[in-house]
Amino acid sequence: MSLLASASAVAASPRFAGSFGRTRRSMRVYEREARAYRQFWTAFVTGIVEPLLFLGSIGIGVGKLVGKVPGPSGDLVSYREFVAPALLATSAMTGSLLDSTFNFFGKFKYMKTFDGMLATPLSPMDVARGELTWSLSRGAFYSATFLAAMTAFGLVASWWALLAVPVALLIGFAFSGVGLACTTYMRSFLDFDMVFLAMMPLFLFSATFFPLERYPDSVATIVQFTPLYQGVELCRSLILGHVHVGLLWNVVYLAAMGWLGLRHAAKRLGKLLQP
Repeated sequence: MSLLASASAVAASPRFAGSFGRTRRSMRVYEREARAYRQFWTAFVTGIVEPLLFLGSIGIGVGKLVGKVPGPSGDLVSYREFVAPALLATSAMTGSLLDSTFNFFGKFKYMKTFDGMLATPLSPMDVARGELTWSLSRGAFYSATFLAAMTAFGLVASWWALLAVPVALLIGFAFSGVGLACTTYMRSFLDFDMVFLAMMPLFLFSATFFPLERYPDSVATIVQFTPLYQGVELCRSLILGHVHVGLLWNVVYLAAMGWLGLRHAAKRLGKLLQP
């Protein structure tokens, strides 16, 4: 059988057609979000400026007082080199989580956007995938911009840093999936205090500003199992050039977190909007 005939047979198979159809339907949801945001492009600015301000005030300003700290390999690095990768991971978390919670909730609860979508051939999983893909693209935009700024400041020590953007996408996938799932349980915008209540400890206690060795043993054990720490560890190791097989655990953790969140979000949407 020729290569062309083989490709035609694969394309005609029900499995391939079904997969392609699901992807195409999800991209329709993504297209809707991209068109809607053309009028609100300034909303992207905050996600870029905030981590840069942290980098300037804490990473560079405070860094002169702190001096050098142990990096992932145990070698001493400047404080701003230590903090910058963690802020990249935090930027990916924040950008994706804001879209998958606040914006998702408005369309779900008040604008009734998803009711209209589910009146078409779109399924709850198509909607969840499309929303998650949009959240990922926003998080990737923030992360790529921040990585470019880090490069301009001379804070990138290894070519492995090129993988930091895919890692940022993985971080966004993990938090977007869980964000979508949790938002389906929200009753009003007052419940979003819980989002900030979760984000702030993650931001402060994920080895973002201090090496893990500086925490008490009991706290360090808890930190090692938090989701943002997985992203911080990945970004910091890649950007500083300390790559090892143990990083696969962080990848699996974040991938499983995102997949489980996405599946549960789709199930909840189907239950609430298609009873």
